[in-house]
Amino acid sequence: MSIATLGTASILLLFVLSLASTGFSALGAARRSERLIEAGLQGVFASFALSAFASSLIIYGFIAGDYSIQYVQKTSDAAMPLFYKITSFWGGLDGSMLFWVLLHTLFASLALHANRDRHRELIPHAAAVLSVITAFFAGLLLFIKDPFGVYLLDIPTQGKGLNPLLQNLYMIVHPPSLYLGYVSLAVPYAFGMAALITGQVDAAWQRSVRRWTLFSWMFLTFGLILGGLWAYEELGWGGYWAWDPVENAGLLPWFTVTAFLHSIMIQERRGMMKVWNVSLVIVSFLLTIVGTFMTRSGVVQSVHAFGADPVLAWTFGGFMLAIVLFSFGLVIWRLPLLRSRGELESVLSREFAFLVNNWLFLVAAIFVLGATMWPTFTEWRMILAERYPDLLGWQDPGERVTIGAPFFNRYMRPLGLSLLLLTGVGPLLAWRKTSQVNLVKQFLGPLVAGVVTTVVLLVLGLGSPWGLACFGLCAFTFWTIVQEFYRGVALRRRQRPQSVLDALIGLVLRARRRYGGYIVHLGIVLMFLGWAGNAYKIERKTTLRPGDATELGDYVIRHDGLRATEDWQKEMITAHIAVLKDGEQKTTLLPARWWYFQLPEQPTTEVSRYMTFGEDVYVSIQEVDMTTGWTQMSLYINPLVNWIWFGFAVMLAGSLICVGTRKSDGPGEDV
Repeated sequence: MSIATLGTASILLLFVLSLASTGFSALGAARRSERLIEAGLQGVFASFALSAFASSLIIYGFIAGDYSIQYVQKTSDAAMPLFYKITSFWGGLDGSMLFWVLLHTLFASLALHANRDRHRELIPHAAAVLSVITAFFAGLLLFIKDPFGVYLLDIPTQGKGLNPLLQNLYMIVHPPSLYLGYVSLAVPYAFGMAALITGQVDAAWQRSVRRWTLFSWMFLTFGLILGGLWAYEELGWGGYWAWDPVENAGLLPWFTVTAFLHSIMIQERRGMMKVWNVSLVIVSFLLTIVGTFMTRSGVVQSVHAFGADPVLAWTFGGFMLAIVLFSFGLVIWRLPLLRSRGELESVLSREFAFLVNNWLFLVAAIFVLGATMWPTFTEWRMILAERYPDLLGWQDPGERVTIGAPFFNRYMRPLGLSLLLLTGVGPLLAWRKTSQVNLVKQFLGPLVAGVVTTVVLLVLGLGSPWGLACFGLCAFTFWTIVQEFYRGVALRRRQRPQSVLDALIGLVLRARRRYGGYIVHLGIVLMFLGWAGNAYKIERKTTLRPGDATELGDYVIRHDGLRATEDWQKEMITAHIAVLKDGEQKTTLLPARWWYFQLPEQPTTEVSRYMTFGEDVYVSIQEVDMTTGWTQMSLYINPLVNWIWFGFAVMLAGSLICVGTRKSDGPGEDV
């Protein structure tokens, strides 16, 4: 039996098994039958085994070069290194859907196994919801996007190869990271729906999935940052975020998950925002499906998208509608049980700061989604106006609108700075109500730090309003974080004799959730420093031939020559660029253009950078004339850009501390 036949059979069996698991779990919950519930759980575990088997088959097809399988032939070739052949598994539409199913069944199995004794009432309902999701994606693979489809005649002898832009080390890790973040959000959603179905809507179920949600948030963040780093180093345009629809698709659930991680603390402490929190869980999962819909259906135009597929678009549309009706129908049904026990007592409280924080995150998500989809909406309007002008009353079909990065930046800058301000304000406010005396005591230091920083930078001539505002707010928030750590360390040292370092480590280990969160906030401050540097960016487009030099800020960029080479996979032209400052050569950069033999019409730009903590000298080459040596270059100085990547590392450290929270660090247990 061929690989393709085995693969298709395993997907068919996975689809049937998922439907059976749904039925067993739902019937077991209705009849309170342990045997039926156990059958449903075993079906979920078996679904993971089948997904792993199907995935191993397609990976073997890539390694063996089985070009009778259409997906293997379209995304791989014999010259590709082994690790790129393996990562071709998720490099195209069909394989990425199978990879989604693999991760989903893995997470479903882990979550159900970990909670089968802790939340016995919720387990069968959660298993049914997770199995329905598995059945949907398995059905897509079986009926619409079969990764094991074969050529019936004229089997090719070689592959077309993976998109050259994806043959990059960052792309080995970036897509799986986003998938981990995306797919794992099905677990909080399933337990949320189980809580609504059973009526157990207290904070226990949310505390039990808080760590899981934090896991999702961490990998979404990791995937987004790696995507930005890939764009920065691979595309050669001097930036790291262009508000591309596929970039935005990963950002949307990040907004709502971040809001949930803040608002869940209000429910745990005050018994408030129950409807809001369960709605955030629903919307976060829904946005992962929306993002998958946008990138795989062709409804948005993007260099990263997989292409147009109307059947897939309508199928995803129906699934999203079903999620909305089912989920919010349950919320409406359980509204009497979701009433808040507490009330907002003052606007000068941490609850109110978190509430405003949540509103801003939701506004950001709605704005990004609307602006991303608006060109598509205008295109749909054009089609309807042309087909039914009299029926709809639209005589002028209009034209497709294009929304670029400047539009997003114009509105997202104030939103981002507002969120940065709240990051600093939240810890300074008390729960319930902050007294006037305490308000002055808490805010004095951060306000002085923010104002002094802004004034000093203004005197130094850094006059960009957005840059100054960002630097000032970074100083304000940084001082807030330092103040919190200082007070905690001082208290520990008063209680017992120990060094500052020992007190700091003990403080973090004792309250990991609180101080791990502050470390995450510190990472955010450092990232905002990097984003603020973009206000002072220097950019030049120039054409040089060997021996020529040009000025770039305080640097001199000299073209020292070109070199043409090739390997088994591609041809390469590399420029030797000297970077000089104050007459001293700092380094030699080696930007290049690569042409892969299998896809010569898709050359890649290989960037070269001179990195310091203060700035990045960034060089890419666009066009090269090997006869004359004339080289068209893009030159940039990106101030503070490396603080973005450093800040992310700090964020990741804080996230790991939070994920490692002990049971004693907060109420309830974690998945």
